[in-house]
Amino acid sequence: MSVASDLPDLTPEEAAHSARLAARVHEEIARHGGWISFARYMQLALYEPGLGYYSAGARKFGAAGDFITAPEVAPVFSRCLATQCEEVLRGLDGGDVLELGAGSGVMAAALLEELARRDCLPGRYRILDVSADLRERQRATLAAAVPQLLDRVEWLDRLPEEFAGIVVANEVLDALPVERFVVRNGGLNALGVTSSFGQLEWSETRAPGALADAVRAAQRDAGIAWPEGYASEINLGLADWLAALAAAVRRGVLLFVDYGLPRREFYAAERREGTLLCHFRHRFHDDPFARPGLQDITAWVDFTAVAEAGQGAGLEVAGYATQAHFLIGCGLGEFLADVSGLDVVSRINLSRQAMVLTLPGEMGERFKAIAFAKGYDSPLRGFAVRDLRQML
Repeated sequence: MSVASDLPDLTPEEAAHSARLAARVHEEIARHGGWISFARYMQLALYEPGLGYYSAGARKFGAAGDFITAPEVAPVFSRCLATQCEEVLRGLDGGDVLELGAGSGVMAAALLEELARRDCLPGRYRILDVSADLRERQRATLAAAVPQLLDRVEWLDRLPEEFAGIVVANEVLDALPVERFVVRNGGLNALGVTSSFGQLEWSETRAPGALADAVRAAQRDAGIAWPEGYASEINLGLADWLAALAAAVRRGVLLFVDYGLPRREFYAAERREGTLLCHFRHRFHDDPFARPGLQDITAWVDFTAVAEAGQGAGLEVAGYATQAHFLIGCGLGEFLADVSGLDVVSRINLSRQAMVLTLPGEMGERFKAIAFAKGYDSPLRGFAVRDLRQML
C-alpha cells in the first residue's frame, strides 16, 4: 500500500479544489466546537455539493481515474448480472431496473445490451446518482454503446415512491459514511477529526452512547475480545439508508456487490487497524486527509450488519455468496464456453476477465454478493451454486 507522501503531485487546479473542500471541513469543525465525527468528515469529503469527491467533476473511474470497478475491467461481469436481472424481471412479469451509483455507465450499457439480446428489457432503466458530472458521462457512455436504448434510461434525483423490479448496486455500500472507534484502557473512544495549525488530524474523544452501544453489540455478536489500540469502523446510518430503499420497493429484489466480510471476520482481533482505504490515481493508502475532495474513501462492508438492516426494514435475505460463486451461478461458465465468432485475442481476454473476477487473490473472494427480496418468493440463480447465509 502506498503512503500519502508517495502520491502523485496535484495540478494547481486540483490543489485549489482540495483547499476549498478542506476549508469547508475546517469551517464545519469550528462550528461544532473543534471536533466532528469521522462519518461527518467522510460525508463532506465524498458528497458535499460541488466539492465532494462524488459530487464534483474529477475523473474517478477507469484507467484515467482513481480505480477500476469490475464492470470496467471485465465486461462479462455485467453480462452475468444481466442473467440475474432477467430471472427477476421474468418472475415479476416485467418491471424496471434501478442502478444505484452507476459510475461511468459501463455496467448500465452492458446490462441493457445483454437484456436486449435476451429479449427481456426492463420497462425503464433508472439511475440514481448524486454526481451531475457522472450523469453526463453515463449519458455519453450509453449514447455511444446502446443509442437505440437511450430513451429507456431515466435519471433520478431521489428514490422513486414506488418501484417494482430489481435494484442493483456495485461498490456502493463501501462508500457510505462510517464512524471509526478505538479501544482505550478497556473503554471505547470515537476517532473523529479536528483542526490543528491548519491541518486536519485524527482526534479521540469518549465514544457517545449510540456509538458505544452499537460497537459493543457488534463485539458481543462477533464473540471477540479486542486488544488495546484496536481500531475499526461501524456504519450507524446503514439501517436508515436501507429502510428508505426498502420503502421504495413494492415488489422485487435488491442486489448488492461489494468487498467485505461477515461480522465475525470483519471484527477479528488481528484486523486491528480497521479496513479504511483511500484511492487516488490507482494507488491505495490509509490517510483520509491527504487529498480531501480528490480521493475516494471507503471501508469494507460488514455484511452481517447489511443483513440485519435489511431484515429490520422488512426485507428477506435471499442469498449471500462470494462474487466467484455468484457469477458462476449466473452463467459465467456458459459465457466462457460460448466463444464462437471470437478471435484468439478476444478469447484470451475473456479468460483473463474470468480470472480477475473469480480467483481468490483477485476479486473472487474479497467481493461478496447479497440479495434481498420483497414480494418475490422464487430462488435466485446467483446463489444456486453456494449460499453462505449461515455465515452472516
